[in-house]
Amino acid sequence: MPGGRLTQQERQQIALGLADGLAYAEIARRLDRPTSTITREVMRNGGPTSYRADLAHRATERRAHRSRQSAPRSPEARPQAHGRDPEAVREYEEVLTTVFMQSGMPKMMSGVMACLCISDSGSLTAADLVQRLQVSPATVSKAIAFLESQNLVRRERDEGRRERYTVDADVWYQSMMASARATAQIVETARQGVGVLGASTPAGTRLENIARFLDYVSESTARAAEQARAILHTTSETPREAAPDDTSA
Repeated sequence: MPGGRLTQQERQQIALGLADGLAYAEIARRLDRPTSTITREVMRNGGPTSYRADLAHRATERRAHRSRQSAPRSPEARPQAHGRDPEAVREYEEVLTTVFMQSGMPKMMSGVMACLCISDSGSLTAADLVQRLQVSPATVSKAIAFLESQNLVRRERDEGRRERYTVDADVWYQSMMASARATAQIVETARQGVGVLGASTPAGTRLENIARFLDYVSESTARAAEQARAILHTTSETPREAAPDDTSA
């Protein structure tokens, strides 16, 4: 049943495959399913380390029930540019949203981020997001405020003076640099603790080791982001070049 819903037995096979360390593609091959179906199934139901077949099956039944109840609200599939398959795009948007959620981003913020990332312009208005996500303007505003605080989106105004939310080429760089600065702040605070607790004490030693580790990570993150920044500005017309420090032949 490659085109039908996953059965409980298939979900059990997915759980067994994950326990055996199989890749999504291999699990999909064994079940004669698209890899995207397995990826979406796992990521929306706890991720590879927490996936449980019985819980996933019940959760899917609940989602299907809610979907039937809200069917009249469901918008028609949006027309897609470049000859894209609307259903494939919708499924990928769901997978990307779930992956963002697994990284720790709240659900609605993940949905907004996914919408922005898959739009060709990388820029949408509040009205666009309300229509795409079927949520209230206030919900979109709250999500944007969170993403701005993480340096993941930028506000701008178009020619019609409408406010637009943008994921531009540099937003990932700015986010990584903000993460490096936050980590550096932890390093500084940990070293303050060493002075308070005593460098020769178990607690002081632990904090010093934490500080050394995170100091290395913070510096490495900032350095790598600077070196790779140009990659974010590569266009489809730009020949692909080796990444910084790529020594492969």
